Amino acid sequence: MGQKNLEERQKALEDRQKNLETGQKALEDRQKNLEIGQEEIKKDLKAVIEQTANLTEFREEINEKIDTLIEDLNTVEIVTSKNWNDIAKLKSVK
Repeated sequence: MGQKNLEERQKALEDRQKNLETGQKALEDRQKNLEIGQEEIKKDLKAVIEQTANLTEFREEINEKIDTLIEDLNTVEIVTSKNWNDIAKLKSVK
């Protein structure tokens, strides 16, 4: 092999090494972007978990209030029924 041939092969190896380094750098950049994205997802997930907890608590409070309203409405219906009976008795006395 001649000197020129060796130099060409060495140049080719250097070019390939440079390509590998460039590829490695690109992979490192992509990994960094993935890590940043993962951190953003973690923050979003934490916010969703907190919001879900708040909504669950709110739902429980609303359900309790609805139950109380139902009980109160039932009481009003019973009292109204009794009042109608009393009114009917008073009318019949005339």
